[in-house]
Amino acid sequence: MSHDLNRGFSTRAIHEGRGFAGSTGAVMPPVYLTSTFASGNADGFDYTRSGNPNFRLLEETVASLEGTAFSVCFSSGMAAITAVVSTLKTGDLVLAEENVYGCTYRLFDKVFSKFGVRVEYCDLSEPANWARITEARPALVWIESPTNPLLKLIDIGGVSRVAAEAGSAVVADNTFASPFLQRPAELGATLSLSSATKYLNGHSDCLGGTVSTNDPAWREKLLFAQKALGLNPSPFDAWLITRGVRTLPLRMERHCSNALEIAAWLESLPVVKSVRYPFLPSHPQHDLARKQMRGGSGIVTAEFDFSAERCIEFCRSLRLFTLAESLGGVESLVCHPATMTHASVPRAVRLAVGLGDGIVRFSVGTENCADLKNDILQAAEKNFSF
Repeated sequence: MSHDLNRGFSTRAIHEGRGFAGSTGAVMPPVYLTSTFASGNADGFDYTRSGNPNFRLLEETVASLEGTAFSVCFSSGMAAITAVVSTLKTGDLVLAEENVYGCTYRLFDKVFSKFGVRVEYCDLSEPANWARITEARPALVWIESPTNPLLKLIDIGGVSRVAAEAGSAVVADNTFASPFLQRPAELGATLSLSSATKYLNGHSDCLGGTVSTNDPAWREKLLFAQKALGLNPSPFDAWLITRGVRTLPLRMERHCSNALEIAAWLESLPVVKSVRYPFLPSHPQHDLARKQMRGGSGIVTAEFDFSAERCIEFCRSLRLFTLAESLGGVESLVCHPATMTHASVPRAVRLAVGLGDGIVRFSVGTENCADLKNDILQAAEKNFSF
């Protein structure tokens, strides 16, 4: 795919992926709700599991925004992860950041381990640990930046340089940042992966995943997985994500401004033990955040010095932050990772990486920030004495 990268990000978000208008001149492409195409058609479609106009339009759009030659779409973020890991064979090693998404950990531990895929975890936010890439020469180096939910940052360029010398591919989960804030392939990653359910779609009304790359061989592997494993999205979900991407820059700017204001304010509350947000000066990798990201995104992680039960009650007392898994929608959500997104991670493993029972993850939406702060304050006053 070729993209006019001389155009600005917002222009590309709106004007890419607008083909298949036919004779109608439709400004927004229709949904192609068909499973089967007549053989020999000019666009090369045959069966939606192996391609659909809505897939192609989404893939063109995301590739342009990620700054890559190719993108392949899937039915969810986990389907995208499955597609990548399915390219491995028995005995292959994945060297992964220790604070990975709980469902990624579960997929490695409960599914692919049965097929002989090995996974080793280490703190890849520390450059001293990159030597392990050189020693182990893994098939894949698996990173998230920012990580879920501790918001650790990985130097994507630094890890990618070391991995390239070792002959290892780098998979960067870019879900928390979105391509508006960070483009891993431009920093050297082999694959940039996103749960399109989150910021790309932005409205909590569909599931999807994408993997973007400049490597034609990887594109072929991903297309094969999409078709052979049945990991394709529905045309309607692909259409919804393509529509959502049109407003990605506007939404991300508001997510970032709201989250930064709330993160700084949370630091002043006596019941809050610590706050993690990449663009806060108190974040241990603040300088890397400013170098690698355009903004801090919409996730704020706070630690309370209370039990899991009290933290959950606090979350249930919120009125504008819905207690729910997922993130990245225009509406604010709150999550207790220890009992929700990372419940499948053994407690000892969670605690070892710093994910204790007092951690609360806020997905800050695009509402009025004063209302969000008032909501947090009333819930804190109701549940915590200070």
